[in-house]
Amino acid sequence: MPATKKKLLLPATTARAGWDVLQKRADVEAISYDPNIPAAAFHTLLADADGVALGLTPFGEAEIKAGPNVRVVARHGVGYDTVDVPALTRHRIPLMITGIANSPSVAEQALYFMLELAKRGLTFHTMVRERRWAERLRVDMPVDLFGKTLLVIGFGRIGSRIAKTSLALGMTVLAYDPYVAPAAIAAAGCKHEPDLDAALPRADFVTIHCPKTAETNGMFNAARLARMKPTAFLVNTARGGIIDEAALHKALTTGVIRGAGLDVFDREPTAPDNPLLDLPNVLTAPHMAGVTKESFDRMAIALANNLLDALDGKPNMDHVVNKEVFGHR
Repeated sequence: MPATKKKLLLPATTARAGWDVLQKRADVEAISYDPNIPAAAFHTLLADADGVALGLTPFGEAEIKAGPNVRVVARHGVGYDTVDVPALTRHRIPLMITGIANSPSVAEQALYFMLELAKRGLTFHTMVRERRWAERLRVDMPVDLFGKTLLVIGFGRIGSRIAKTSLALGMTVLAYDPYVAPAAIAAAGCKHEPDLDAALPRADFVTIHCPKTAETNGMFNAARLARMKPTAFLVNTARGGIIDEAALHKALTTGVIRGAGLDVFDREPTAPDNPLLDLPNVLTAPHMAGVTKESFDRMAIALANNLLDALDGKPNMDHVVNKEVFGHR
């Protein structure tokens, strides 16, 4: 048995499958911590850690200073807006994400929102339960996805997957992503859209799958929402803050757009008095798009392997956010 084990910190919410991967390594000690741990207690744990896995726990210069031996940071998921990536890069610490582990789950949630909004499932379910069958033709009719146009914002692992599924349903798929080659979008059977503002008026559904960055924060403000069809639906399973919530509320209550599906909010948990929660044309979820039994197992395994591979000097470069740490661009 090695005299000194590598100490790895993992959120207590990590699925058993991830712990099982780490337990096979005699040179590793895996330690659980509460994802809501106070900063001071987290810093104490970091003092002798070699690697750390993160849920939504913030990580930046203060944590790097507290953990001078940390050689790898890994996210339980693919978003990293709570991580100071430039700080990690300055200290030559790689940030790892779990690749496609939760992509199917998020894409399915986006599709569920689209179908639920279009088919008015909750409305009709409630109508039958309340014995109001006779009212079924007195309310707004449901609509088909078939023949409609979907605009995908962000054509990465998740965006390309929802695009493929939507094409199979007979939809026309437009894609806006300035960081993906137009040829790659065309090869997927979709139409590349270089101008978001020009594409919005043609879309019946808009689904957001881009990261939250300085560039995308507030992307869907009042002006952008006003470009959408009054019959259009907006879905966000990416990150809160990409949509201006006040502007969205106004758009939904004044007929600018027809409805929205929101898995994420600007502040989480969202405030109990958030007026969006009271609207009948809004579907919500508590940031669960990427959380299923299967995806939690896949993410936990990918998370554990990311930590081990980085410490072993053979990181999966497809999972590295700041590739420049390893001399890649």
